[in-house]
Amino acid sequence: MRHRHGYLRLLLAALLMMLGLTAPTAYGQPDPGMRPVQDEGAAAQVLSWTAGDGIDKYVSAPTTAVAGPATIVFENSAATGNTTGMPHTLTFDVSDPEYNNDVSLNILANPSDAEGGKHTAEVTLTPGRYLYHCTIPGHGTMQGILTVTEGGGEDTTAPETSAKVDGTQNADGAYVGQAAVTVSASDESGGSGVDKVEYALGDAGDWQPYTAPVVVNQVGSHKIRYRATDKAGNVAAEKAVEFAVVAPPTDDTTAPETSATVTGEQNADGAYVGMATVTVAASDAGSGVNTVQYAVGDAGEWQAYTAPVMFHEPGAYKVRYRAADKAGNVAAEKAVEFVVVAPPAEDTTPPETSAKVDGTLDSDGAYVGKATVTVSATDGGSGVDKVEYSLDGAPYVAYTEPLVVDRTGRHEVAYRASDKAGNTSEARVAAFTVVEGGGVPAPDCPEYDERPTVFVGDVDSGVPNRMTKSRCTINELIEDEKDWSSQALFLKHVEEVLDALVEEGVVDAREHRTIYRAAKQSGIGRPGQTEGYRKLFDGSADSFAKWEHVGGGSFGLNEDGSMTSGTTEAGLGMLWFPERKYEDFSLKLQWRDDAPGAGNANSGVFVRFPQVHDHPEEPRPEWVAIKYGHEVQVLDRPDGDMYKTGSIYGFDRVGLADAGVTPKGTWNDYEIRVVDQHYEVFRNGKLINEFDNTGGQLFEPPRADDPGTDGRRYASGYVGLQVHGVTDVVSYRDIRIREL
Repeated sequence: MRHRHGYLRLLLAALLMMLGLTAPTAYGQPDPGMRPVQDEGAAAQVLSWTAGDGIDKYVSAPTTAVAGPATIVFENSAATGNTTGMPHTLTFDVSDPEYNNDVSLNILANPSDAEGGKHTAEVTLTPGRYLYHCTIPGHGTMQGILTVTEGGGEDTTAPETSAKVDGTQNADGAYVGQAAVTVSASDESGGSGVDKVEYALGDAGDWQPYTAPVVVNQVGSHKIRYRATDKAGNVAAEKAVEFAVVAPPTDDTTAPETSATVTGEQNADGAYVGMATVTVAASDAGSGVNTVQYAVGDAGEWQAYTAPVMFHEPGAYKVRYRAADKAGNVAAEKAVEFVVVAPPAEDTTPPETSAKVDGTLDSDGAYVGKATVTVSATDGGSGVDKVEYSLDGAPYVAYTEPLVVDRTGRHEVAYRASDKAGNTSEARVAAFTVVEGGGVPAPDCPEYDERPTVFVGDVDSGVPNRMTKSRCTINELIEDEKDWSSQALFLKHVEEVLDALVEEGVVDAREHRTIYRAAKQSGIGRPGQTEGYRKLFDGSADSFAKWEHVGGGSFGLNEDGSMTSGTTEAGLGMLWFPERKYEDFSLKLQWRDDAPGAGNANSGVFVRFPQVHDHPEEPRPEWVAIKYGHEVQVLDRPDGDMYKTGSIYGFDRVGLADAGVTPKGTWNDYEIRVVDQHYEVFRNGKLINEFDNTGGQLFEPPRADDPGTDGRRYASGYVGLQVHGVTDVVSYRDIRIREL
């Protein structure tokens, strides 16, 4: 298997990675200081992490280190407790500004990799703290902090702190107009260094980051607390400075102007529903506003107003407010009064629904000719918002008037209702039978087809074969038994039928696409559409002998009529069918993952590659398929390569969530349909990938011998199966092809 890596180092190493014969020690962007241990010799200190089966923490991890060179050892193996083969990473986070970000380390390890799960890297650590964690989803709690000191042991000494108050003082030592508080912090030589400095206002104020001198211009007495923390986590004891600010001399004798507003949702009586918010404003054109205060009720204590005040409890409120300026002028007290009421009880009850079926009944209880279904809904809470119905399994549509059903047969009308609070009732069903009666003509349907699902030719779309308003089923409206002169005309007919059924509410947009896709797969209208599939491998020794092996690895024939790759010889190779080339085709086969142990196998199906022996410039003939054709991937492994089953390798990726993974050891149906440059991949009848080949490069960085750079790959070619190695054991059987 080839891997798309951007490594620019030794060509041989890159080639080995693309073949899957080695596993890189780290992924992501490597740190410039990260070097293989053997290049520089052992570092002064070795720091080891280990992982096992758990995903909530590393088995072991260091907590402290000394600045300078260090050998990082990360082991995730059976020896450290990993019995399931689960991969883990050791990642140094470089995105959090609170931690050191000079070591970008990202090591992926699992017990089955080329290093046996034990990896090393050499880095240079600086004083401070490093945050590390596992980057694999679901392992978010595997994290920790490594504290690095200058040397000579762990840093246990907190920083030294001091504060200075500056400003113009009067004879009493008070600061006139404002004061500026400057906080300083230092960490003694050999410590880890200051990490952060904080301050808080008053005895109860919250701690805030200190970044610049704190300016206080409010008249009154003040207290500012401060502290510092170093990179080793040591916190200095809290200190404080206290001072007073007085207003500058002024002839201001006018108190501030004040106002208050009450906001919130009000009911018809003017009461606030659920909550009311009081916002107080004050302005002073003289010395400036110094304080704003509010009090609740006639006897409530005055409190500092700093932000809008919210009231949630039901009741009647009176909020008093006032303000003072820096010259000592106090505004007259004012007040706002309001009422808060509880919101209405939440409506959690869906509507009540019922249906009545009317018509002429025969002696068997069936409706003669037609039946009329009337649906009713009531809601004592927020009120009915909408009523919907579904006829015979069709998508729900709006109910606006009684529904008349005149198609003979058994019918079910499902109905439901939603209220304005969003509650939807459980669907109920009215079931009845309609029989023929006088004056009701039979429906004029192009065909007769009441199979349970929609078939187009011999392709089962899986969509229910519902009744339509014309009283014909979907199958009957799609005239797949007609002699169509071209597939284009047939597909146009199918699309017109489906467009009308979407408008009618019989199918939805997703079902429209599903049925249309089945029409394309049916081949109806194409020349030679009735031709069957040609067997390329039927399980016999004669059919197996028609295939040719090139490159490494091997395939072997089994007694049960299957063939298996990767069991006897190591290496990357291919088994291909050299008898003829194919242009547009449908290739069908079955494959099964038979990898030993708990892992998953790696293989693939090659298509549209040229004659492998016509390229003497390529010393390895199996690489002709890789470089000139396309590989449709077979890989259900959750780790490793990003291209999973159904991917067009190197060009169009399918993730594991969309690959349709089945339990290992299960036979899978695989169909690869190629028309012109459009590729479709089906797994067990489900379309898992569509790809339009517009060219591009397979290798990153580009290689001069990559034929993908010419904009397109071949329009015809051979087919083959990949063998990836002795542990990548995949079995194949029932390989057949039909030209389209």
